[in-house]
Amino acid sequence: MTERPIRAGDLLHLTRAASVQFVSRPIVVRVIRHLVDRQTYHGWTWIEAYQLDARGEAVAKRELFVWRKGLRWVAPGSATPVVRRAARGTHGARGVRT
Repeated sequence: MTERPIRAGDLLHLTRAASVQFVSRPIVVRVIRHLVDRQTYHGWTWIEAYQLDARGEAVAKRELFVWRKGLRWVAPGSATPVVRRAARGTHGARGVRT
């Protein structure tokens, strides 16, 4: 099986499977570019991406070192799998994964 290429515009859900940095807080990113010119360990790669909030809007630009087999693609237009926070003024915020 051929490895799926990482392309600009891809939406990725990064969890513990992609890197230990996402153990307690998985994130969703939109890929800017796959940084193929960097030396890495076998199976690992660098990406430049925008970190997205619960509405799908960019909140930070990041360079991330991730394990390729741990990447989870999110279909465009589908519900973004992030933890949603309760509105201000409510008590007991509940995390809901979609």
